[in-house]
Amino acid sequence: MRKILLPTLIIAATVLIVARLFYLQILDDSYIKKSENNAIKIVYEYPERGYIYDRNGELLVANQPSYDIMVTPGEMDKENGTDTLQVCRLLNVSKEYFIERIQKAKTYSPKLPSIFLPQLSKREFAAFQEQIRRFKGFSIVKRSLRDYQVNVGANVFGYIAQVNDAIIKKHPYYKSGDLIGKQGVEEMYEEYLRGIKGVKYIQKDRDNREIGSFKDGIYDTIAVQGQDITLTLDRELQKYGEALMFEKRGGIVALEPKTGEILALVTAPSYDPALLVGRERSKNYTAMYKDTIAMPLFDRGLLAEYPPGSPFKILSGLIGLQEEVIDENSTFPCHHGFSYGRGAFMKCHCPGGNIQLHNGIYKSCNAYFANAFKLSIDKYPKPQFGVDAWSNHLRSFGLGDFLGYDLPPGRKGHIPTSKFYKRFYPNGGWRSSTIISNSIGQGEISMTPIQLANMMATVANEGYYYTPHIIKKIEGKPIDKKFTTRHYTTIDKQYFKPVIDGLFDVYNLGTARGVRVEGIEICGKTGTAENFTKINGVRTQLTDHSIFVAFAPRHDPKIAIAVFVENGYWGARWAGPIASLMIEKYLKGKITRTDLETKMLTQGLKEEYAKAVSGQPFSINN
Repeated sequence: MRKILLPTLIIAATVLIVARLFYLQILDDSYIKKSENNAIKIVYEYPERGYIYDRNGELLVANQPSYDIMVTPGEMDKENGTDTLQVCRLLNVSKEYFIERIQKAKTYSPKLPSIFLPQLSKREFAAFQEQIRRFKGFSIVKRSLRDYQVNVGANVFGYIAQVNDAIIKKHPYYKSGDLIGKQGVEEMYEEYLRGIKGVKYIQKDRDNREIGSFKDGIYDTIAVQGQDITLTLDRELQKYGEALMFEKRGGIVALEPKTGEILALVTAPSYDPALLVGRERSKNYTAMYKDTIAMPLFDRGLLAEYPPGSPFKILSGLIGLQEEVIDENSTFPCHHGFSYGRGAFMKCHCPGGNIQLHNGIYKSCNAYFANAFKLSIDKYPKPQFGVDAWSNHLRSFGLGDFLGYDLPPGRKGHIPTSKFYKRFYPNGGWRSSTIISNSIGQGEISMTPIQLANMMATVANEGYYYTPHIIKKIEGKPIDKKFTTRHYTTIDKQYFKPVIDGLFDVYNLGTARGVRVEGIEICGKTGTAENFTKINGVRTQLTDHSIFVAFAPRHDPKIAIAVFVENGYWGARWAGPIASLMIEKYLKGKITRTDLETKMLTQGLKEEYAKAVSGQPFSINN
């Protein structure tokens, strides 16, 4: 038995090895077709990217044909050489460019096609196609580039660009010369929009001539077009918002409170998305990237972190109500400001007198909300406990953290905690009066415009919000469940009504009287935030930022909005009119406040921004 065991094991192992080799070499050709085999030529067919529509079915982004010249170094004419000068003349490139691209292609792979010259126009393509038979190793690949139906929304759409080596290594799906979505929805929904490449395997003979499909095409696949997507964006509202930001810097974010859908996402200044299409894309992108003054590539609606100013008083009031340190009848005196600490004084522009929650909101009284904040912190035995309770309330509104929306860029903003103040004041000694500026949205607080808009959507919903999102529908796919899940705040529903009543009277009795719109009940809040920057190493005060937040209608709200205009003076000067016009445009489809519209469409802040760049000192008379 032992004598035959070893021979039996050897024979069995040999049979298994031979069978596996037979399968790999004879039956299974996948290893052959996947290898860089001289006898197999791989040709890719590129699908059209999916189309992009707005919430009303209006086409935003389509496609246009483009042609790439590809080169496979191993197939170039080695005997007679390639007529370099003729290729350069036909394609209008330099000899240095030719040598550089060929060398890069050899480095990538001598046997696989690499991009030589991308994105030829139809005319350039036709001229080269007539001569291509003379240039062995060169081929033409048809692709599609984006064709924008609007000249707005660049920050929302993003753009497409060639993959680099790092992407190819990380994602084997992509090959040299392939295009991929960058920024915006092009990046976030790349997997759906790109489609699936088709592949053809072509057999070649010993003389390197094509003799037909490999294995009669059983491994060939056809290209599958990318899936269309529908955005929550309202095309006309987006266009109008960008127009209203004429010669201004800042951001506008409009949401549908009941769903969290983004109706408009405006950053200013912006750019025509068509600038990042075609062979000029790289040059145009570089020019905008180097513009460190206007920063057109910087999405201020998502990335800019500002002190929220007076709109934050909404939260100070809600927290005071929830902590039961005030009620809607609580009264505090205002002597045009709030005294605290050792002779410190926080100025207030309200008329003064005895202030309650209702008129504290529409008069934007600093003294009222400073008292509410102080009582909220001092309720606890130690200030650190009070600050953490206050911070937890704010975080339930999505503040101090990423909101989780479906666009690539994002910032957390800042909501301080006791840990922050422990680092800030390592020896202790801080208390509610030390950080009283937080009560009016200054101090250590910062928020992004989308966080401000989401805050107003939450108030409109009386205590809950949906994660803001830009996707409404993907062809044949459900959207992520996180966009249909409610997030509840720590503030009880009953406390929102008195605050909403105060916000309604901001338009009737308060700081936004001049931007009312007949026939629409709007609840809003003006804001003015101090603006400091360093110029030549010196902390310099510039003109205040103009802020406005609102929702409408008062009952059954359909839009919540935040407008931020950098260096825009007080809230009702620039941000307030823009918010009112955006609301009227969305709800009515037409504008009655043509006086406000004309001013916003034709006047801007160029001189103010020039002053900031030149380092001219801020004048209090501004």
